[in-house]
Formats: sequence, structure tokens, C-alpha cells
Amino acid sequence: MQLTRVVAIRHGETAWNVDTRIQGQLDVPLNERGRRQAARLGPALADEGLAAIYCSDLSRAADTARALAEAIGLHPQCDRRLRERAFGEFEGLSFAEIERRWPEQALRWRRRDPGFGPAGGETLQDFARRAVDACDALAAAHPGQAVALVAHGGVLDALYRAATGAALDAPRQWRLDNATINRVLHHGEGFSLVGWNDDHHLDGV
Repeated sequence: MQLTRVVAIRHGETAWNVDTRIQGQLDVPLNERGRRQAARLGPALADEGLAAIYCSDLSRAADTARALAEAIGLHPQCDRRLRERAFGEFEGLSFAEIERRWPEQALRWRRRDPGFGPAGGETLQDFARRAVDACDALAAAHPGQAVALVAHGGVLDALYRAATGAALDAPRQWRLDNATINRVLHHGEGFSLVGWNDDHHLDGV
């Protein structure tokens, strides 16, 4: 069996990350710090031997992927399946605003109810299935190679859970920082974890 090495990367920082505002599928650009973070990825992964770079088509992920791709001589391929979870009416609001407007819904969201989705958005269960299926399909296309997937915090969270067996409703006990390097292996039975939230390349940013 030929394994695929997957380098999973969350997009660089945005202003809404700083403001703890739900981005979902709204197209929020990188801020200046996010652009500096993205610029560090190329040198950090120059010797990785990446065969392909796939990314969400939302600009914060696509621009992060573009900075990496240009540094190592590849062209990123956008895939809508790598988009962040659709949060419907939650999008554009801060955590505090959601708590004030819809306390009962906010509680289900905080408790990671797999069947809950904000009006107009995806349930956690449907989103996780979409995200992991996308990662699986893209990795399976490159047996024996290494690929980068540049996406969003929710996508990487779903991938981590798939690689470790953590339940969808289990509290998150791992970090998901912007522009960090996360490594998993893809094999016939899914994913296994290699390393997570490597931020050494971001020193001084």
C-alpha cells in the first residue's frame, strides 16, 4: 500500500480571526499579519517534495496557498469542497453576538451537537463528512506522494478527528493556529496523525 503524505494548513490570519467573528463561507481576506504568515510557508516546505497544492476557493485560503505555491513552483488548485463550514445566519457575527441573539442555538453549537446547524448553514455532521470526504479524495489521487491542503479551521478540525478517532462532539483539546503545518498520512483505511500545529516557521511574525 502506498501512503500519501498530507500537509494540512489553515489559512493565514484575518481581521475577523482577531475579532472572534464567524467567517464561515464569507470571503474575508488575509490581514497584514496573515500575509506575512503565508510568506513563511514556502521556505518551510521547500524540501517537502509536494506534488500538488489544493485549497479552498475562499480568498483567505487561496491567497495562502498561492504564496506557498509561488515559492516552490506549483500552481494551487481550488476545490470548493475544502470551504469552511457554512454557518448561515451566524456568519458575520461575533461569538458574543450569537450568544445574545440565540442563546439556545449557541449552546447547541458550543456543545458541538452533530445534528445542529444554524439557519441557512450546515450541520456539524454534514460539514465534517464533506470535509473529510474531500481530503480523502484528494489524498487518494496521489499515492506515494505528498500534497498540501490549504483550508480552514473547521476542515482541519474534522481531519484531526478523522485521523485520531476523536468524536465530533468531543471538546477540542488541540490547537488550530493560523498558517501552522499539520501532518497526516492517508492510507487504505483513512488517515493517521503524524504531527500537529507546527509553528516554528512563524517565529517573529
